[in-house]
Amino acid sequence: MTDFDHFAIAAATLDDGAAHVLTHLGHHMGPGGKHALMSTHNRLSGLAAGEYFEVIAIDPDAAAPDRPRWFDLDRRAGLPRIGNWILRTDDLDALVDRLPQAGRPLSFARGAFRWRMAVPDDGILPYDGCFPALIQWDSPAPTFPDSGLHLAELTLTHPDEGLAACIADLTDDPRITVTVGPRRITARIDTPYGMRVIA
Repeated sequence: MTDFDHFAIAAATLDDGAAHVLTHLGHHMGPGGKHALMSTHNRLSGLAAGEYFEVIAIDPDAAAPDRPRWFDLDRRAGLPRIGNWILRTDDLDALVDRLPQAGRPLSFARGAFRWRMAVPDDGILPYDGCFPALIQWDSPAPTFPDSGLHLAELTLTHPDEGLAACIADLTDDPRITVTVGPRRITARIDTPYGMRVIA
């Protein structure tokens, strides 16, 4: 099985995404960095030990990559939203062998951090991104100061009833729930101001 790692809010700009988080969670996003291979950048904040969330956007100062960007960012439009979520594994190669639709493992580095993530060749994960991206940390994962935020529930909504079986095969985390309906990912977050919802 796997463990919840983080979820990603896709936005036109990092400022747009950070404003979305502030409006819905009352939280100021932390710093982040750049992903040279994908020509994207992000800002990060912690949720609990070993868990976090990010705002991610196309980096306007980077040259276009030689492949489609991850998280379907090349087709992203509209307001910020939770576009994807990520599960952590200790054996990415074995998991991708079993689930080739997850994509091909690519290697990433930023500062002291090293990780591999499965990325589809077209940048689009199954079930319109409701299928999780799969990550293996080859260095210690990032740690964050206590933000006072904790994930209570992540709800994946998609019209295809087959999603539930796929998720059940990947994780037994009771916080991850699947419903049938128009595509949407919604996080219920316990905050210092009470329970808040962001999508």
